[in-house]
This record gives sequence, structure tokens and C-alpha cells, in this order.
Amino acid sequence: MAPRPNVVLVVMDTARACETVHERYDYLSELNRLAQTGTEYTKAVASAPWTLPSHASLFTGTYPSKHGAHAGHKHLDEGIPTLAKAFQDGGYETVAVSNNTWISEEFGFARGFDTLYKTWQYVQADIDLGKIARTKQGTEMIHALATRLAEGNPVINAANAIYGQFFRKRTDDGANRTNKWIREWLANRNDDEPFFCFVNYLEPHLEYRPPKSIAERFLPNDVTYGEAMSVPQDAWGYIAGTVDLTDRQLGILRALYRAELAYLDRCLGELRRHLEAAGEFDDTVFVVTGDHGENIGDHGLMDHQYSLHETLLHVPLVVHGPRFETGQVDDLVQLTDLAPTLLDAADIDAPELRDASQGRSFHPEAEIPPREHAIAEYMAPQPSMDALRERVGTSTDNIERFDRSLRAIRTDDEKLIRGSDGTQEFYELRNDPEEATNLATERSERVDTLETMLDEWLDTFERADTSGEVSMTDATEARLEDLGYLQ
Repeated sequence: MAPRPNVVLVVMDTARACETVHERYDYLSELNRLAQTGTEYTKAVASAPWTLPSHASLFTGTYPSKHGAHAGHKHLDEGIPTLAKAFQDGGYETVAVSNNTWISEEFGFARGFDTLYKTWQYVQADIDLGKIARTKQGTEMIHALATRLAEGNPVINAANAIYGQFFRKRTDDGANRTNKWIREWLANRNDDEPFFCFVNYLEPHLEYRPPKSIAERFLPNDVTYGEAMSVPQDAWGYIAGTVDLTDRQLGILRALYRAELAYLDRCLGELRRHLEAAGEFDDTVFVVTGDHGENIGDHGLMDHQYSLHETLLHVPLVVHGPRFETGQVDDLVQLTDLAPTLLDAADIDAPELRDASQGRSFHPEAEIPPREHAIAEYMAPQPSMDALRERVGTSTDNIERFDRSLRAIRTDDEKLIRGSDGTQEFYELRNDPEEATNLATERSERVDTLETMLDEWLDTFERADTSGEVSMTDATEARLEDLGYLQ
């Protein structure tokens, strides 16, 4: 019997497909190398447009309305089986390295991991004084630190506060520290059991601060790095209309975004080399995907909220390793499908997870028909309208129109986005891949058909009964605010 493969699941946070799918993007040499020797899925669709619900779907194989982790309830609750727990119960060592605060024990994502390493902490601990270090100064900071140091280990708390404020962002958003930790873990681990390793890399996320040497490869010749760094990156001000960006500035931001991807691609290659040096890569199913995409002026938006357009839902997906042959697959797949697919790759039964999952395995030996449609959900606005108004200091129709939930259903060629406010958007993706022309009125019969399909899908499962805000530490809230998430 052949040994079971290792599984490495890498999320390039905020990586959209229009920048990362197909070999024409040759600046992503490492991702293309994986794609050329593995399987690239050209129509991979996220189930949600932002980190928390999308990762919950990735970990459970279920959609937001079933797993219940979304803007209205920011926690993946106990009771629903997870991929990490299935691998742990199946005899795998399970580790996670997270660069995004949402993916932590505080929001329910540690379940099933033997180790969860958080790169925003210098020393791993439950208490983080980052908010004090970021918001207090002088004697006020000293007093606040003295008060909080009594909670937990004072030396660790102080070290984490100093690291978070002054050192963490000097090089990148954690990719370098991630790879160093994985290299050391590979060197010291017990080789007798296979491993499941999850990695969230944060680099493509706002704010875009790529290394100067890489950024200069992507910026227009007449734009200096200094000018690029001075372009406003206030997503919420842009959405509300209080911050204006010219076409030139939006072009600069897109260049910085590509530079972030290029830097992360280099880190991806380094991760592969660590696995190769440890003698593990050939026996590893290596998955690279995005949890969602990004709007950079697209559809009048920035960041990855208030929308279910393809800029946010269409993500890269490459699977390399045993049984995944070289080539491209143009069938629809979803991130919800990864859970049963990886269970098949590792030959793990996990009946509870398989029964709860709404995904379908696309493992080469699964012999399951391709999807006829993909689903995505945006259960509540994030940030809320109150938080957005507080941030931008105004209340306009430009803000209030986002106070809604959204669901989308797409086939190979068509897509319907339905809002709780009664809005409908219908796009013919084959002829209009940028979703520029809403044909809901002209194609009303087809809209009705897709609405019926969406309603029938909703009737196939019991939706989560979750509501209300989830408590979090001040430090976590501050870090999410640093990332642009207003609570």
C-alpha cells in the first residue's frame, strides 16, 4: 500500500483570478511552474467575497448560510466538522500558519490543528498588547501597558506589543516569517506520520506595500516608488465618495497589487524549496488558491466587500502532486469542493465531514459529474453601515445602497446576483466577462429560471441559526482595523 501523501493548502489571501490564472501572467513564475506540472482549475469560485466566511467554507465544505460564520456572526462555531479535525483524526500531524487575524482560535479556526502559528505575534500567546502600542503615546502608553502587563506573562506581552508596533511590517506581511517557521518545523518534525499544513499568506491584501525593488518592475516609467506609496489606499473613503482617485492613481494601485503578488510568488517558490530540501515535496498534494479577489476601482469599489462580482469570486486554483496530472480543467469548481477532494487525496473516510459537506470532490479518481452551477453568498454588509458612516463621517445614498445581503448563482456562461433589497444583476459572462452590462430586464425569463434554481438550492439544507456579534480582544479588533476591517 502506497504511503498517504502530505497535504499543503496555501491561500494567497486576496488573489483574484484575472491576475493569476493562465500562463500569460509569466511574472508569477512559481505559480505557473506549479500549474504547468500540475492541474490548473480555470473556473474556481469562492463561496464568499471576504476572508472569514470564505475560509469557513474552505474548512467545512459548506456555504455561509449553513456554517453561519459571516458578518452577522463572526465565528465558526463548534458542531460543524472541519477539514483539519478530519486530518487529525485520520492520523495526520496538522499545523497552520496564519497571517490574517480572522484565521485564529478567537474566531473558531484552531479546531483540529495540533499547532496554529500566528505571525503577528513575536511569542505565541493569547494576550496581545498591539492596540495599546498603536494607539497610545508617551506616559499614556506606559500607564496602559503597566495595567495590561499583569494579564498573562508580562515579558511576552511586552515583546508582542513592541514587535507588532515597530518590527513586524518592516519586510512584509508575514510571508518571510511564515517560511522560516515552516523550514524549522520541517527540520524538527516526526517523519513517521504524514502532515496537513495550512498556510494563509496576506501580502496581496490592502495596504499594498511591496518591496521597492519589485514594485519598480510594475510601476509606469514616469511613476516613482515614492509617488506610488503616496496614493491614498482608503477603500471606504473611495466607496463613500469622500476620497477621489484618478485613473492614473488606480493604475498605480493595480501595479502595486501585481507587485505584491509577484513578491508572494517568490515566497511560494521558497516554500516549495523548503519542502524539496526536506524530501517531502514529491509526496505532497500541494494546493494554491485564493480565498477571494479584490476590487481596485472595479465596479466603483475597492477592497473586497459589498459585491459578488467575478473580481471577488473568481480565484486561482492549482493542485500539484500525486494523481493530479498536468493540464487545465475548465469545469466549474468551488472552494467548498476542496474539503472532499483533499479527503479523497489522503484516503480519509471522515463520514461526518463528508455528510455535512455541500461540496463535491473533483479528485481525478472521484468520477463525480462536474458542477452545473456555483453559489456565493454575502450574508451581511461588512463593515456595517454604522461603522462605515463613523469612518467616513457622512451618510449618503452611495453608502446606504450597500445595506443588503447578496446571493449569486452562476453557470459556465451566465450569472445572477440577487440582493435582499430586490435588486437583480444578470450577466452573460462569455460575452461580458467584466460584468459591465446588466441584462436583468432584457433576459427576465432566464433571470426567473436562475432565481428558481437558487431558491431550490436554499431548500436543500437547514440554515445556521446564528446571530449577534462575537466578542474579541482589543488587540484583535485593532489588528482587524489595521487590515481595513471596521467592526
